[in-house]
Amino acid sequence: MRKINPKSLAIVISLVTLLAALPSYSWQLMTVESARVSSKIKIGGTVIPFKEVTLAAQMPGRVQYIAGSEGDYFQKGNLLLSIDDDDLVARRRAALAQLANAETALRNARVQYNRELISPRTESVGAMPGMGMPSLFDNLFTRNAGKALGYGNPDVERQADLYSSGTQVKNAESMVLKARSALEELDAKLRDARAIAPFDGKLVRKMVEEGDTVQPGTPLLKFAHTKFLRIQAEIPARLIFGLSKGSLVDVELDINNIQTKARVAQIYPVADQQKHTVTVKFDLPEGTPGGPGLYAEVTIEDTTSTSKPVPVIPKDAVLYRGSLPSVFILDQKNKASMRLVRLGADYDTERVTVLAGINEGDRIISAPPKNIKSGWTPEIQNQPGAN
Repeated sequence: MRKINPKSLAIVISLVTLLAALPSYSWQLMTVESARVSSKIKIGGTVIPFKEVTLAAQMPGRVQYIAGSEGDYFQKGNLLLSIDDDDLVARRRAALAQLANAETALRNARVQYNRELISPRTESVGAMPGMGMPSLFDNLFTRNAGKALGYGNPDVERQADLYSSGTQVKNAESMVLKARSALEELDAKLRDARAIAPFDGKLVRKMVEEGDTVQPGTPLLKFAHTKFLRIQAEIPARLIFGLSKGSLVDVELDINNIQTKARVAQIYPVADQQKHTVTVKFDLPEGTPGGPGLYAEVTIEDTTSTSKPVPVIPKDAVLYRGSLPSVFILDQKNKASMRLVRLGADYDTERVTVLAGINEGDRIISAPPKNIKSGWTPEIQNQPGAN
């Protein structure tokens, strides 16, 4: 191992000590300025899906099938849940048979009407026995003689026969319509026995399990479109005038303190009569972490308050000792002293507002040295802000 020369080690130590003793001008002396800022209020809200529906039972029965569990994704039109429908299927087969019979009766009634229209039964020679001689005699002599003497009118009789045949056709058509209506009613009930995904989304909650017996109106599933998220908040009515559809607001999510922008999507037209608040929905950017149910804070500008000048300081002038924000100011004797401050909202990316602790015109130290403490006297001849 190579030995270190004691003289060389002493020279290095001396140089390090000398460099440490040299004054550092990384810090800056700044005079506190004021700026007018608008009053902003944070309102708590809840993250909700873009769309959410509760699927309820439309008919009584036993839950026969559930497609999946919470969190599973389904496309529009997929079967989510079904209720036992064996009784409905049997009734549908009976309705199909009734419809077939009604259609057969309708065809027969139409054939009979056409025959009466083309070849009336009263004039058919084959309607009587004896090779049609009695009917032929009636057509040639009896009917003409009776018509001449005023004992009957064959034209009126034929019209009555046509009307009777037409009535049978109408009755048969009504029976077909009735049978089809019964079939459509059963088809509707069969559709009600199944819960179908109304849009692409996820199954977020199951209220029943397979084998449960349900009645009409019983909640079955909650289905939601979670690709896009929203924030729903109850905004005091006096703050609504600071919002407009499409405007952007600052939001903070209760997950790793994520801060982002949200767009005003919907402002309800009526305020709550008891809370005197208005429901507002904000669209979050696509891909925002988290999910429905998270707590979120929305920052809204209070346009009703009068803005007043407040001190604005650089963010790097703020020190946190014991979790309390503080800054170092210089007094008239150019001695540093620590001052606790109460911070407000960010003025921009590099500066922050101060609600209490310092005033306009105070001299503060920006980016103070790490070893600074009260009573420290800096070299300020070449520093900006020096008197």
